[in-house]
Amino acid sequence: MTETVKKLWPELEWIKDNSLREKTADTWQAALEGSVLKPDDLEKIPFTLLCGPDLKVSFMTHKRCVVHLAKECGEKMNSFFGDELLVNMDVLIAGAILADVGKLLEYELDNEGKAIQGKYGQYIRHPFSGVSLAEKCGVPPEVCHIIAAHAHEGDLVKRTTEAYIVHHADFMAFEPFKNR
Repeated sequence: MTETVKKLWPELEWIKDNSLREKTADTWQAALEGSVLKPDDLEKIPFTLLCGPDLKVSFMTHKRCVVHLAKECGEKMNSFFGDELLVNMDVLIAGAILADVGKLLEYELDNEGKAIQGKYGQYIRHPFSGVSLAEKCGVPPEVCHIIAAHAHEGDLVKRTTEAYIVHHADFMAFEPFKNR
């Protein structure tokens, strides 16, 4: 795991399975290597291009919020439902960390340094590119499912419990911005 990825994602330490933690970090490293975006850009660019140019919430602020929301939801569900609906916390956290990793390939910067959807992103949305990156890094299918199903593309599949949590955490931290 590189220092850059560790700095971006201190939440990786929440993943107890060493192999899954490394594969999750490797996926982020691969995305950074394949992107025109640099780690510092992720702290500056807006987390979505759908809310207009005035949005000040950065990509990383949104992403980290989603990971924290998902973790707390998973813990609460485990404490209330126990073995009846057991949430796999490692899968949940890895999926939340990786849900938008494909945006590093979807976005480009224009001549003024503003994030725009690049040509690749016009054809391949981030759930698909995210799964591709994750699979190349050996991320297991239950985590790839979360990446694939976290956005509207997942509305047509049967989501796992972990995928539902990430999907709703993501939209909780997105939808209110559309109404501002």
